[in-house]
Amino acid sequence: MLTLKFGGTSVGDARAIAQTASVILQTKTQDPHVVVVTSAMSGVTDLLVNAAHAAAAGQRQPYLDARDVLLEKHMTAAQALLASEEELAQYQHHLEEQLRFFTRLCSAVYVLGELTPRGLDAISGLGERLAAPLLAAALRARQTQATWVDAREILVTDDQFGEAAPLLGPTCERSKARLQPLLEAGITPVVTGFIGATATGIPTTLGRGGSDFSAAILGACLQADEIQIWTDVDGILTADPRIVPQARTLRQLSYNEAAEMAYFGAKVIHPKTMLPAVERGIPIRILNTFHPDGPSTLISNHPTGDGLVKAITAIRDLTLINVEGRGMMGVPGIAARTFRAVADVKANVLMISQASSEQSICFVVKNSRSQEVIQALTETFERELARHYIDRIYPVQDVVIIAVVGSGMRGTPGIAGRLFSALGRVGVNVIALAQGSSESNISLVVARPDLETAVRAIHQAFFQNQHVPTPQLV
Repeated sequence: MLTLKFGGTSVGDARAIAQTASVILQTKTQDPHVVVVTSAMSGVTDLLVNAAHAAAAGQRQPYLDARDVLLEKHMTAAQALLASEEELAQYQHHLEEQLRFFTRLCSAVYVLGELTPRGLDAISGLGERLAAPLLAAALRARQTQATWVDAREILVTDDQFGEAAPLLGPTCERSKARLQPLLEAGITPVVTGFIGATATGIPTTLGRGGSDFSAAILGACLQADEIQIWTDVDGILTADPRIVPQARTLRQLSYNEAAEMAYFGAKVIHPKTMLPAVERGIPIRILNTFHPDGPSTLISNHPTGDGLVKAITAIRDLTLINVEGRGMMGVPGIAARTFRAVADVKANVLMISQASSEQSICFVVKNSRSQEVIQALTETFERELARHYIDRIYPVQDVVIIAVVGSGMRGTPGIAGRLFSALGRVGVNVIALAQGSSESNISLVVARPDLETAVRAIHQAFFQNQHVPTPQLV
């Protein structure tokens, strides 16, 4: 049995949905037992969220406009895909019913002037409930038995609205009861991604990467042989192709390597997506809907352990915050107090580096949180600053983290030497450095203007077997 998840671009319009239907039919010739999970049509979730926030801000027209856009977008696709008048009429009835629900919710938000996380989940999950019935109907139009399944019936979560966590016990019970009979009858279930519901039936969403997460959860519950994530790229690449046009597809990654890449900026798969698959040892494959016969990436629990660099990725829009002082040396609790202050303002620390002399700690946060963090640290260390135990707390703004990912790099001679030689040849200064104890990444902080130069130089050093040219001095 296979679980196939299709992202927003794979159901973005009639042509994309037709291609997705073809991929599903082709897959069913290899394994007839297929569960499909779909995202909303591309752009729909953002449209819903923006309309809801506008309603909360006292604006009525945006959600009325959004309703009209959604009606036109989905009906245009349906009319191109569905030749049967009966199928088209059924889908139109469903669409109009869901849009009336959307309008009522936004109207309530508009009147109250407040958008709760629970209300936002009810609105933002609507896109999947519009896409899944359309994809199922498109499959039926191609003489394949298919039916859409609302994930709120089967995916049980807690009540952390906006970032709900699945409750695997009841979810697996409901998934087996609802989906296995369909599979045994030769019917392809098309399940809404991203959404679920509490045990009492209150709608929730799974947050970022939610549709991928839905597919992994269902794959784990149904003991799938493979979870396939269909996107608009040929698997996971060695680098961002917008920066490195020569980037190529990685044929295989370990779960750990994929998680490191996702954490450090790669957007193909979210780390939490892999958790159900890791627990059950189910491989995840990343494929391109629009190039189904092209290269793909298999993520599994079989690390290569070859010590080779697998990929280079980056996180942008960051600030490096430094806490420095000679009086910090040997004083217990400085690091604990530093990161307690960061936690108090609920900022996420993306990387930490500390000098062995204990005279400085530096760490990286998002640009948008840097001022709050510095203010919190200044208040926390007011006494130490006054006594010059800590000399200064200051930011280095507009930096990026570049992560070089690969299992077992720490134990492989020459990796660091090639890395820094490549950067030195193109004149890129490394501001800070960290290496995880997992041995799966080396993280560098560089100035934002150096990002493209640094990534190209590293990629050339490790993937093209060519020397990086020394820049000419003028």
